[in-house]
Amino acid sequence: MRNRLFHRSGWPELSRLAVALGLSIAAGAALAQSNASGVIFGHLANPEGATVRIQNLDTGLTRDLGVDSQGRYRAASLPVGRYRVSVERNGQVAESRDNVQVTLGSGVDVSFEEGAASNAGAKTLEGITVTGNALPAIDVSSVDSRTVLTAEQLQKLPVARDVTAAALLAPGVIAGDSRYGNVASFGGASASENQYYINGYAVTNALTGLGFTSLPFDAIDQQQIFFGGYGAEYGRSTGGVINIVTKRGGNEWKAGVGMYITPQYFADSPRSIYRKNGQLYQYRANNKTSSMQYTGYVSGPLIKDKLFFYGAGDFTRTTGHTVGTIQAPQDASQVSKATKWLAKVDWNITDNNILEFTGLSDKTNTERSIYGYDYQTLQATQYLGTDKLKNFDAGPGSAPGGDVYIGKYTGYLTDSLTINALYGQSKTEHVRDLGYAGSPNCPWITDSRSNAPNTIVGCGLVNGTVLGPGAEDKTHGWRFDVEYQIGSHDLRAGVDNQTLESFSGQQYEGGYRWVYRNAGTVPGRPDIQPPPGTQYFVEKRLFQTGANVKTEQEAQFIEDKWQVTDRWMAYLGLRNEQFKNLNGDGQTYVKQRHQLAPRLGLTWDVFGDSSFKIYANAGRYHLAIPSNVAIRGASASTYYSEYYLYDGVAPNGEPMNLQPLGSRIYLNGEDGTTPDPKTVAAKNLKAYYQDEYILGFDKQLSTDWTFGAKLTYRKLLSSIDDFCDSRPFEKYAARNGIDISNASIPGCYLFNPGENNTFMVDIDGQGHLVPFKLTKEDFTSPAGIGFPDLKRKYYALDLYLEHQFSDKWYGRVDYTFSRSYGNSEGQLKSDIGQLDPSVTQDWDAPEIMQFANGPLPNDRTHQLKAYGYFQATPEWMFGANLSVASGRPKNCIGLDPVDAIQYGASYFECDFKPSPRGSKGRLPWTYQLNLNTEYRPLWAGTSQPLAFTMNVYNVIGKQEEVGIIEVGETGSVDADGHPVKSVDYQRPIAFQRPRYVQFGVRYDLSL
Repeated sequence: MRNRLFHRSGWPELSRLAVALGLSIAAGAALAQSNASGVIFGHLANPEGATVRIQNLDTGLTRDLGVDSQGRYRAASLPVGRYRVSVERNGQVAESRDNVQVTLGSGVDVSFEEGAASNAGAKTLEGITVTGNALPAIDVSSVDSRTVLTAEQLQKLPVARDVTAAALLAPGVIAGDSRYGNVASFGGASASENQYYINGYAVTNALTGLGFTSLPFDAIDQQQIFFGGYGAEYGRSTGGVINIVTKRGGNEWKAGVGMYITPQYFADSPRSIYRKNGQLYQYRANNKTSSMQYTGYVSGPLIKDKLFFYGAGDFTRTTGHTVGTIQAPQDASQVSKATKWLAKVDWNITDNNILEFTGLSDKTNTERSIYGYDYQTLQATQYLGTDKLKNFDAGPGSAPGGDVYIGKYTGYLTDSLTINALYGQSKTEHVRDLGYAGSPNCPWITDSRSNAPNTIVGCGLVNGTVLGPGAEDKTHGWRFDVEYQIGSHDLRAGVDNQTLESFSGQQYEGGYRWVYRNAGTVPGRPDIQPPPGTQYFVEKRLFQTGANVKTEQEAQFIEDKWQVTDRWMAYLGLRNEQFKNLNGDGQTYVKQRHQLAPRLGLTWDVFGDSSFKIYANAGRYHLAIPSNVAIRGASASTYYSEYYLYDGVAPNGEPMNLQPLGSRIYLNGEDGTTPDPKTVAAKNLKAYYQDEYILGFDKQLSTDWTFGAKLTYRKLLSSIDDFCDSRPFEKYAARNGIDISNASIPGCYLFNPGENNTFMVDIDGQGHLVPFKLTKEDFTSPAGIGFPDLKRKYYALDLYLEHQFSDKWYGRVDYTFSRSYGNSEGQLKSDIGQLDPSVTQDWDAPEIMQFANGPLPNDRTHQLKAYGYFQATPEWMFGANLSVASGRPKNCIGLDPVDAIQYGASYFECDFKPSPRGSKGRLPWTYQLNLNTEYRPLWAGTSQPLAFTMNVYNVIGKQEEVGIIEVGETGSVDADGHPVKSVDYQRPIAFQRPRYVQFGVRYDLSL
């Protein structure tokens, strides 16, 4: 439409309008809101006697604004949507513009440069849509790096119907390790370092930071993806931010229903997994799923212009079939029922006072009927039992689900003063109910005997740790901010508090783990002396954690968006954060105050018409310790080992007629008592934080084309992890003449890696705490191996070319060259898929950090993303989404020749030689093309309410490896003293999802 207007006979007038639309910085403090709203601003050539009226075309919300002496006006904290902007003089409309689109976190310039001659009569220029993807193409009022996807784009592009899939369209965003579930990594950071918001409230997983509470996909009005440079109102993230604003009701009743079918019959079979020696590890040819999703919504006015309602729901039933590995030969038939709903009420109390309430729910119930499986015949065998899960998937990084309730108030107290207040809370219950066909007592059985006549097999379904009873997460939080405009300054200050509570824990399936072994000596256990002639003995292990833990996060921020000149705008922000972590007894074990995070930005509107923008920003970003750390590290847990002789094995795999060997040994000091909170972490522990620098430009090539480039540099300056090595304390005690023969030293301490740290040590086991001021040199091992300095760096060059929707099509291409390198991924360790944010295996002792420097797991050197759609006819639309990326670095992790810390195959060494991080090459490049089509028949009505869709994902059908086992050795040595190679080294653990097809039908109507 815009293209047609620019070439018709009235083009001189409309070209002047285009210039007016481009004059954004000349409008004064033209600055964006980024939480859950946007801004309209502008400039009047003749401000005398003028008033600006802004009216929402869907809800009737109206604001009348004065104009300053320089002709500037600004309306902040506007709900996203369509608006009419009018200039009134002497009570009459002099000029107006309809269909001005306010997008999330963006500023829209609506200037009236023809106003001096408009008193003679009103002039209405309708149909001009001003969005982040149309005129003006460049938002010169922002200094951050973001992608905003509208509901229309999400509907027209071939992306899976979930938030993470949409986020992956943004440059610099990649899928996280498959073992963490459907999560993303931003700018080289680990996948637990992101924050997720819905209507301004954080819905991030309260326990680990992995995943988030989701919502009905069609309820998304706009999804904002920050991957750098965000302002002081955002914190608790060193990765990225996903901010979602939902749809709301308007003055017209509307409704719609939809159905989306993904049949397994149109899906390719996933690749079976083979070891590198050709041995079949997992048969997956029949591991397919089918899904049926029903959607619906209704919206409209409860009271016209005053009270509005919007409600939506997704109801999805997924059926599937999964054959397990040869190590766990099971055949599971799975039925999963996911229910998501959202209800939103908006109340325009007056034009100056808005109240909104959002309730949403995201719950999943899964039932798995489990059978044995015979890998010789590739057939299921006897029924074993049923595994029932609620808001808990088999994958550890699954979304938390649950219920969320949010209330928000916006008050436009004056033209210059706006306040926002928000309160929210959430609750999620996690349940896992294991039901067995045989004995109810089905412990974890492992048969590690060699040359035994028969393998001992238990009746367990999981054979590992399972979620303990009573698990749940709760959050509550509030924020309040005030915005005041004075002259060329737009000042904003606020408070942002959130409390996260979780009751969680793990235990062995069936209560215990039994490990059958060949009789012999046990390292470190001289008390284990089996009688001569004993062939086998058995080890009994108990592992049990469970605690109600809490994390309190508080923050205050202030910012000034200063219009230095007509073309230069400066952003000055400061965020002050406080973090407090409490253990299961309600005791504080880490308290971090005054974590100051400055944010600075600058934009230059080079030509003064929004056609060429150069921008730069720098900022510091902090991250709190996740709550999961307290479950085991700061709360009571029990972990012990016992050895027995046995005579016979019960049907459930348990040994019978036990005779004790030696004594019970508590591992890592976990004897069921709560550790002294003063001894859990280093004193004055610094927060996890990162600095970031961005320099970029955006340039219009024409009215339809825009291109740009951006340089990003990130450096992690402080990390928090645990170390599990008593030798530094022994060295310090010997140097300072301290007797620690009776000391109570926890198995592991939280600390800042690569730095000096001070710890409180109970030197006599009676609570007599003495500070041990350990220098970096104190952490050096007897062999002279010390901790390296912490390193995680990321740099990237992003290039893009975008064609705004005109001439029937829209398209965008992004290319990113980046490197993520160092000796620590951050909160996670994707090398081995370790799900212990901030308490990974890294930094446990200096030996394990040898040769750890190199390209990190989230490094993808080259990324190309291209997506768009083409409205071929009024009835037919076609879309495409292409993603190409270079592969992940590969490692060989193995045994150290000394293995002084007894960690087995955990070092960046293989064949007793250094094997530096990333030195084993790369996984293959990945290529994925998704295509879709939409047919809206004219015979269904002039408004074309009926739509038939078909999406084909991974059209090319490539199933490249995206994850492998990187541990190359077993941890033991052969008769010649050489490390034993692991048969599972480089075995795939994940491939690209096979090609599949989704069919859909939607019907929208006005009531």
